[in-house]
Amino acid sequence: MDPGPPGGDATGRPAAATRSVLLTAFARYQMPLLDHSLGQLASTFLPFVALMAAMYVAATFSLWGCLVLALPAGALVVRIFIIQHDCGHGAFFRSRAANDWLGRFCGVITMTPYANWRRQHANHHAVWNNLDRRTAGADIYSTCLTRREYEALSPRRQRLYRLVRHPLVAQLLLPPLVFIVLYRLPFDTPRAWRREWWSVIATNAGLAVTLGTLVWLAGAYPVVLVQLSTMLVASIIGVWIFSVQHRFEHVLWARQGTWDATSAAMFGSSYLKLPRILQWLSGNIGFHHIHHLVPRVPNYRLEDCHRAFTALGGHVTSLTLRQALFAPSYLLWDEGLGRMIRLADLR
Repeated sequence: MDPGPPGGDATGRPAAATRSVLLTAFARYQMPLLDHSLGQLASTFLPFVALMAAMYVAATFSLWGCLVLALPAGALVVRIFIIQHDCGHGAFFRSRAANDWLGRFCGVITMTPYANWRRQHANHHAVWNNLDRRTAGADIYSTCLTRREYEALSPRRQRLYRLVRHPLVAQLLLPPLVFIVLYRLPFDTPRAWRREWWSVIATNAGLAVTLGTLVWLAGAYPVVLVQLSTMLVASIIGVWIFSVQHRFEHVLWARQGTWDATSAAMFGSSYLKLPRILQWLSGNIGFHHIHHLVPRVPNYRLEDCHRAFTALGGHVTSLTLRQALFAPSYLLWDEGLGRMIRLADLR
């Protein structure tokens, strides 16, 4: 892992003065730029609509042609999700109402109830990398057991832990289940969260109207083929990006007494170095360390913010695409070693 920024302590955690310097330097990047936001909407939604139309045409005469087009269409859904994600942080437009209405619209395309997801995601930002608060806002992609906790489990529960996190299950089977099925139900939403419950209901209603209209226009088979294949691709890519940016060998976890937001951002999330086209499709979310430190920076300003960060002498754990492919195998936090380990390392 790279060393911490100047002024950090022995663990690599930045000192308070460093956080102040960083936040001051990043303040100007938090302002959304209307021309950039509108340009991003055009560069994302126009090709997405064109691809979806091509998929519906292809579905009438070529199954494989339709499935091939699902790859770029699904990747664009990931980009749309990043726009929705920015809206949830109040980062895409200056107007909160504009953010919320665009977020709701994107939520129908991504099959993600906007307000419900936004509140759950806020919990993620609040507790990420805190070993003593893992049960608040956690999921299998952004939490883990310690080595000692895993070894204390019964053999049956160890097998279950391994099964759920096996790449075929966690990276291929569960993502579509989450977006297509679980997000249709407020399964983990407290009843007191009335707005979030209505978000689920409204998103389902929007999906029913949209899909019902498409079935009326194109028929059931093309709609199922096009929508299902696109969401399969989008959910698998999106969840993989999220998981590798939060769980990799040299990620930092800390107990409540030593946890701080700056260290959690800088060393608890990665800088995922992607080829330029993949960086564009993923909405620059590879600069995840910057996003966690300053969530209100629009995605199209994250790279400039990262350059400012490195100019200040900042350091972060970076992952190449090759390294990221192996990151999901790191499933346990070893408090003695101060890093994540693989289950194979226990043997």
